[in-house]
Amino acid sequence: MAREGAAGPCVAPSDTLMEPSSEVCAQAARSGVASVDRPGSGQSLDLDAADFYRRVLTWFDRFGRHDLPWQRDPSPYRVWVSEIMLQQTQVTTVIPYFERFMSRFPTIGDLASAGVDEVMALWAGLGYYARARNLHQAAQRLSDRHGGRFPQTLAEVQELPGVGPSTAGAILSLACGQRHPILDGNVKRVLSRHRRIDGWPGQASVLSRLWTLAEALTPAERAGAYNQAMMDLGATLCTRGRPGCERCPLATDCLALAQGQVMAYPRPRPPRNLPRRAAQFLLLRNHQGEWLLERRPPTGIWGGLWSLPECAADEHPADWCQAHLGTTAIQVENLPARRHTFSHFELEMRPVRLLLTDETAIVADGNSWVWQRPEDLPELGFPAPVARLLHDLGVLKAQIRRPRQLAPRQRD
Repeated sequence: MAREGAAGPCVAPSDTLMEPSSEVCAQAARSGVASVDRPGSGQSLDLDAADFYRRVLTWFDRFGRHDLPWQRDPSPYRVWVSEIMLQQTQVTTVIPYFERFMSRFPTIGDLASAGVDEVMALWAGLGYYARARNLHQAAQRLSDRHGGRFPQTLAEVQELPGVGPSTAGAILSLACGQRHPILDGNVKRVLSRHRRIDGWPGQASVLSRLWTLAEALTPAERAGAYNQAMMDLGATLCTRGRPGCERCPLATDCLALAQGQVMAYPRPRPPRNLPRRAAQFLLLRNHQGEWLLERRPPTGIWGGLWSLPECAADEHPADWCQAHLGTTAIQVENLPARRHTFSHFELEMRPVRLLLTDETAIVADGNSWVWQRPEDLPELGFPAPVARLLHDLGVLKAQIRRPRQLAPRQRD
């Protein structure tokens, strides 16, 4: 359960307890009445904020989630790691990753002093790998500039890599009891349905209205519990599919429910066609039985993880070996293609198995290429699609972790 007060390491100056907002929104929050526009009508609809959050908190006290791993000893560091992991990923998927991560890196200093390979290996399978890189960089920054202590103001927290306003508000409210509104995917869905807010939440004008509403409805007391309750409502009752409206504490004045349009909100993202790309993934083995691996660049797709060397779809793998390794390859075998979908494109992976003939082939490209024995592969961090490929081909013997599952939780 989220901590209710701002005690211990979470003591913060009083002027950080409320995010800046418009004067109208601030007055509404103080008066207990949220003034919002009825979607599509241009008319003002008064909503009793105190009645709203009391119903939410009453439901949370009885039915909310109170024993998640990061709710036990909810330090800012533990809540921060959990919030980053929960971006775009379901709670059930995150829990074992969080527990392994905390076991290895129990403090900010432990994470800051770790090598990037170890951090990425523990993250492998969760997806969205920039989150892990940002966590590691932020921990190093906190260690260097703040003595390993987590900052206590919203502005300072938002300066950390990978932390936006909703994540920053969640950390400080859940761990420190500070009053900050949040707006993750679950909260967006609850508010969009309850107020029947038209438009895709990713649209700037719609997002602005949702922030205004979230600010007005967040209570001064028990803000952390309220934020957790709103996330729980979206995750367990006000779900994308088959919502449990009959058990929802907000059903009596939910505008979407009154109109029989719950499934129509929030409006979906406008459709788009994903471009397709293709690349050959080279399974290069030498006569010692070692496999050639390539570290991905620190930014971009699968940044910082180990993967297989790639060559263009129209390039012959043997020519690639001659050009890049100065050796020839035999036993070139084309394996069945696989597809993997990213958020912005679809990748066709074309695996090719090759055996190199020259025992003296030199790999010299900084630290980006390395020959690796099969028994050492489980210690490295691989993207989930590459790990599955290596596992299916018998190259990676260890049990791989299940791939992440997309969830309503959205990044800031």
